Amino acid sequence: MPTYSYEALNAAGKPQKGTIEAKSADDAVQRIKGQGFFPTAVREQKIKGGSAAAGGAGRVKAKKKRKGFSLAFGRVALKRMTLFTRQLSTLQDAGLPLLRSIQVLEQQQKPGRLKNILSGVAEDVESGSSLSDAMAKHPAAFDRLYCKMVAAGEIGGVLDVILQRLADFMEKAERLKRRIKSALIYPVVVITIAVLIVTGIMYFVIPKFQEIFNDFDVKLPGLTLWLIDTSRWVAGAEPNQSVPGAIWVICSPIIAFILYKLIRKTTFGKAATDSVIVRIPVLGNLVRKTSVARFTRTLGTLISAGVPILEAITITRDTSGNYVYEKALTKVHDSIREGETFANPLRESKVCDSLVVNMIDVGEETGDLDVMLMKIADNYDEEVDVAVAGLLSLLEPLMVVVLGGIVGTIVLALFMPLVSMIESVAGGT
Repeated sequence: MPTYSYEALNAAGKPQKGTIEAKSADDAVQRIKGQGFFPTAVREQKIKGGSAAAGGAGRVKAKKKRKGFSLAFGRVALKRMTLFTRQLSTLQDAGLPLLRSIQVLEQQQKPGRLKNILSGVAEDVESGSSLSDAMAKHPAAFDRLYCKMVAAGEIGGVLDVILQRLADFMEKAERLKRRIKSALIYPVVVITIAVLIVTGIMYFVIPKFQEIFNDFDVKLPGLTLWLIDTSRWVAGAEPNQSVPGAIWVICSPIIAFILYKLIRKTTFGKAATDSVIVRIPVLGNLVRKTSVARFTRTLGTLISAGVPILEAITITRDTSGNYVYEKALTKVHDSIREGETFANPLRESKVCDSLVVNMIDVGEETGDLDVMLMKIADNYDEEVDVAVAGLLSLLEPLMVVVLGGIVGTIVLALFMPLVSMIESVAGGT
């Protein structure tokens, strides 16, 4: 009788490992459940060096050589992963063997990171690994949430359904991210162009006016002197100035972005920045709604896939992307592990609206927590659209006022000496 190694969770949600003899993988799953465990991974132990065919000579399969090689870095784009997931779900639903499905999708890929990864996954599956274990070796494409859902689909025998849910989840996550990016493109482009234009005026135009003022020996007002000093700093004409200010103006956004990323590498920095951001008017409201939509959709998808709730909360916490909600979900995890409710620690943390907490509370009572979480996510997706529109409606007049103030200050500083020049010339005649 074959021997199967397994990974499972006990009643307290703690991981367990072991081996069990069973006639098949399904029989092994049933026996593990009979011991009071929830299996998360079950695989048959292979006998190294043994012959696999009864009544004949053993066959040795030569490992296929990978065809071609392409150098690729970074994570695989979410759009490509969504398409791959939906295609794999369709092939599985059509009854095509898993290995053959992966090989077909690998052949369709253009040379790049995903093609290399699928080649490695196909080799691991062919050698006897489960799909979830093979995918877990490639975090650049398959994150922890993805692998856990695939593992749940393999154990439950509903891999095609789980992959379909995964594809839906990824599409909605991509749509949410795209909405926020599209909202930020307009103000970023306007501000960038405005900064470049003002820097160009300071670098090229103001020095010409300074020469005119020097030729006419006009007494300059304080605002004009400040503008000329700023122009000299931008052009690098100040004494003992090694780097022109224009370089600092251009590089400052890049430096600020790098510093922000370095600060968020530390736990304290991430906690501080996230806590500040969620309290910023308008922007904080958008961040809160986005975070709620993200964690409820992630958690609802995992629970509906059959992942144990404690493990689902842990995965959701680790993928939430916001320290404030990570801390709240940690309290929820501890509460459920101690036999208490989901809603109470979430209500005490005050990171969600009362409507969200009440819907989760109802979901717990009715046993439809996953359904309620998905409804919350759908509702908050719509609210994110409203928040994005509100942010744009605030940014547009704010940018007009700021840019108008900058241009008005420059014009006023330049024309005040010109008026004095005109008056002096008129008086002289």
